[in-house]
Amino acid sequence: MPPTIRRAVIPAAGLGSRLLPLTKATPKEMLPVGDKPVVEHTVRELVDSGITDITIVVSGGKSLIQDHFRPNPALVRQLRADGKDAYADAVEEVAELARQGHITYLDQHGPYGNGTPVLNAARSFGDEPALVLWPDDVFVADVPRAQQLIRAYEQTGCPVLALLPMDPADSRRYGVPVVKEDLGDGMLRITGLVEKPEPDAAPSAYAAIGGYVVTPGIVDELREQTRLWYDAERQGRPVGEVYLTDALNAYAAHHAVYGQVIQGEWYDTGNPADYLVAQMAHALSHPEYGPVLRELVHRLDG
Repeated sequence: MPPTIRRAVIPAAGLGSRLLPLTKATPKEMLPVGDKPVVEHTVRELVDSGITDITIVVSGGKSLIQDHFRPNPALVRQLRADGKDAYADAVEEVAELARQGHITYLDQHGPYGNGTPVLNAARSFGDEPALVLWPDDVFVADVPRAQQLIRAYEQTGCPVLALLPMDPADSRRYGVPVVKEDLGDGMLRITGLVEKPEPDAAPSAYAAIGGYVVTPGIVDELREQTRLWYDAERQGRPVGEVYLTDALNAYAAHHAVYGQVIQGEWYDTGNPADYLVAQMAHALSHPEYGPVLRELVHRLDG
């Protein structure tokens, strides 16, 4: 039986440039979706899926993330003194969430690219597998996306990517998996990913979206990429970035990798239009806010 997944990495060191100027002073991970910052949605998903060791990899200017999850006894006392117990309970509940997830923070260092924060955090993994979730995704599902990925890993003991069905016309937006075999129940054996192919060149009708189970073999590939990056830098050759996708492709050339088609709705908050969609979808599903917004839409359409 494969090792139990206890650990997760949330890369949160990016600039959020696609959301400027909104993210000039506020980290994109702290932008609200409903009544919670988007990174809290990700942390809740992990804790609800049994993860007990979360590393958030940050960079300069991300202290608001730590402030959000840090206990604030003085604020709680003031709220209770003012008779605002519901708000005090909410503040304490966020701190308890961080305790349950045993959140630690790590400053990113090394080459640019989304593989670097995973490699930075991997020093604490040992030989354990880990989940990697981006902090600008929100999933709404009966079974959390993280839990669906964990189940797929428990069946295979191999790296797993989160997938969603894709309109082939949208292939330029995603990494598209090369499918070797459909094993049923949404599980696919894949042999690699093609980044943002033209629609007529897309190898399948699935998109790789934010969510991975990373194993020690993937970490080894990231180490090799990083070594090559430093070699190129020392020799004055053009230096690219270290990508998790490249490590997965290198690993999949010689080892089994799987994709799990996720059951649920995915909302990306990484650009203005998608962020507004995520806000609206979350608000419409809220028992208190949803009816108000539907009435507004009805009046505007009328």
